[in-house]
Parts: sequence; structure tokens; C-alpha cells
Amino acid sequence: YSEVPGVPGPANRIRTGSAERSSGRSCRNTRHVASFFACRTQQSQEGRWGRMISRSAGSRSDSLVRFAVIGCGRMGRHHSRILQQDGRGTVVALLDRSLAAAADLQSALWPQAEVCRTEDELFDRDGIDAVILCTPTVEHFSQAMRSLDRGWHVLCEKPLAATRQHIIDLVSRADTAHAAGQAFSLGYQRRHLAIYRTLRREVRSARWGAVRAIVSHNAENWQATIPGTWRDDPRQNDGGFITDAGSHKLDSLFYVTGLQPCEVYARCQRWGSQVEIVASASALLSDGVAATISFVGHAQRLSEELHVHCEQADLLIRDEQLWIAQNGRQERLAVDEPESSPVVGLLETILRNAPEISPPVAALPVYDLTQAILKSGRLRVPVVVDQSQTGATNAVPARESADREPADRTG
Repeated sequence: YSEVPGVPGPANRIRTGSAERSSGRSCRNTRHVASFFACRTQQSQEGRWGRMISRSAGSRSDSLVRFAVIGCGRMGRHHSRILQQDGRGTVVALLDRSLAAAADLQSALWPQAEVCRTEDELFDRDGIDAVILCTPTVEHFSQAMRSLDRGWHVLCEKPLAATRQHIIDLVSRADTAHAAGQAFSLGYQRRHLAIYRTLRREVRSARWGAVRAIVSHNAENWQATIPGTWRDDPRQNDGGFITDAGSHKLDSLFYVTGLQPCEVYARCQRWGSQVEIVASASALLSDGVAATISFVGHAQRLSEELHVHCEQADLLIRDEQLWIAQNGRQERLAVDEPESSPVVGLLETILRNAPEISPPVAALPVYDLTQAILKSGRLRVPVVVDQSQTGATNAVPARESADREPADRTG
């Protein structure tokens, strides 16, 4: 984050949080029956992935976890640094379509690692326990499947896959691998951050009442970083900022609240790039909760805010701080959950049987809402999110959408 001025308020008054209690969510909009079953299916799968996962038989408890890194650019280097700092793993194989990028990472952090020239060379290699996938989204499906077939644990960068069917297939395949002791984690970073974990606990504790509205604002100078890269290629990154960096923000919304997407109307702009840079979306989530979501990919500073408005309090992430507002006053809320990262989380699952924080099924609501935002922005009509296991998001004419507005929740 960039440094920003402090938020007015009595910063010396810190509220401590309460223990989290699980609270079920369901889609109460009876006109979206498919969404209801999809919500329940995801909750069931998340619970199943929350159980303990044992280390695979190919790894010894008295040795380092041996990783392969596929994709040696910015994220491959980022995860490598965290793995090196953690000290419980090492990298034994590197692969990138640019041999120079793989060689640079080898020289900088992993001199003992072998630089592979092809995927076949890497996947035929023995002595690997886990893999970190940091490649373009369109490559994730085949690489993740091959990794699971080899019996490796997987950390896959977001988005999980380029199509909904590929996501569903990976969720099913990973579920089978999970039963055999393999871990599969997505690189949704905010699930591991103390501030988001604390916010999730407070929202789901029910002590502040039901969620009534959500505001999510996300801005960074993302456009300046993409010229000449796969991120500015709609064949590899369809959706641009919303699909790439924006997927973290959408996942944090679902992670914190447990709600699901039902409908959205959006406007999208490309601002001279080949992919979307700006989007403004008005979404309807399960339980009739309205969400206002904005993405600004050509901003001058990094800014990320998430406001969850509950019946008894507003819970806010703003300017890197967690706040609570009641009766016209706001004060700081103590951030007391542990801090982690996707790499550390995967190691904890492999070595200590820790629950999986970011299972592959978490990719489904993110994909569904992302595709609905893009379709709405391109067609300029509201889009209903069809969350059936075989369906795709469907555009709905504005007049039909108006006929399906949920009942007024103001009482």
C-alpha cells in the first residue's frame, strides 16, 4: 500500500474482536433457484476442504518440501522469496517460457535448482513434492491437472482457470486428490492477511447483525505495468484489471461475507489498452444484499477499501486500518488474527495438517461475478448469474431484470 493520510477518529480507542461463530448464508431470492443450490454446494465443498490434509507419501517429515516453480516472473519470484524466508521448503526445478527468466531466478535465489526447458521435462522429473503455478491463466488447467496426476501439492495463482468448466473439473479433480492427501490452494492473498481474517470473523460472528450493503473500491496504477505482457492480451487475460488483480478483491468480498453473486449491472472501459482497465458495478448478492464495486486500473496510488454495512455497525477496511462505526462515531478495531501468505498456508497444510484456507472451489463465485460484470459492461444490460453446475452467465434485458427486483428490505 502507499502511505496515505490518517482517517479522523479516536485512534487510541481500540475495540477488540469476538470469537467467530459460523453463520449460514442462503440465496433468498426465490427467482434464482439455481443460485440457491450453487451456494449450498460451495458451502459443502468449502467445509470438506476445511478438514485436515495429510502430507503425501512421497514427502519425508524430516526433509524440506521440494518445490517446482512454473512461471519465474514477478509472482514466481515473490513466492520464492517467501518460501526462502520460511525455511521449510526449497526449489529444485524451475520452468519459464523465457529461459533467461528461469536462469535469473535460479541465480538470485535457487542456485541448486534445475532449469527445465519444457513442461514434459519438468513433469517427468522425480524428487518434487509440490508446485507453484505462476503462469498465464489459460495455462493453469493443464498444468494443475498434470501436477495432481503426479501426486504433487499445488499452489496455483489466480484466476484458477479461463473457463467455468475447467474450474469445475479442477474442483472435482482436486477433491479426489485431497482424499489421497494432496493439498490444492489458490493464491488468494487476502484470505491470509490478518486484517481480512479479523473482518471476516467479526462479520460472521453475527454480533453486529446481518449484512445489509457492501461497498468495495479498488484502485492502482495497473495499466502502466502491462504493455507488452500477457496481461494486455485478451486471449490470455480476458477482462484485464477486473480478471487479474480484481479477482483478489472479489474473493475477499465473498470470503468475508459468505454471500454469493446473483445479478449485476456494470460499465467497463479500456482506456487505450486491449483489455478492461475500469469497471463500475452494481451487484445483487444473496440475501438481497446490494454491493457497489469499483475498479480503477489507471489510478495514481494503490487504494483498497471494503465497507461491510451491518444492522448494528459498519465494519470498514480503509487506509490499511480496520474500523468500526456506530451511531455517527468511528473507532479502530483491533486486528488480532494471525498473518500468513499463500505459500506459508500451503506449507502449514502439508506439514501440520492445517485447514485449507483457499480451496479451489473459492474460484467459482469470483469467476461467475467477473464474467457477469464483463458481459454486462459489453452488452450494457443487467446480467443474471446462473450458478448451475453446467450453465453459463446469461444476459437479461433491463425490463426483465426490473420485473425480478427483490422485495423491499427496508421494512
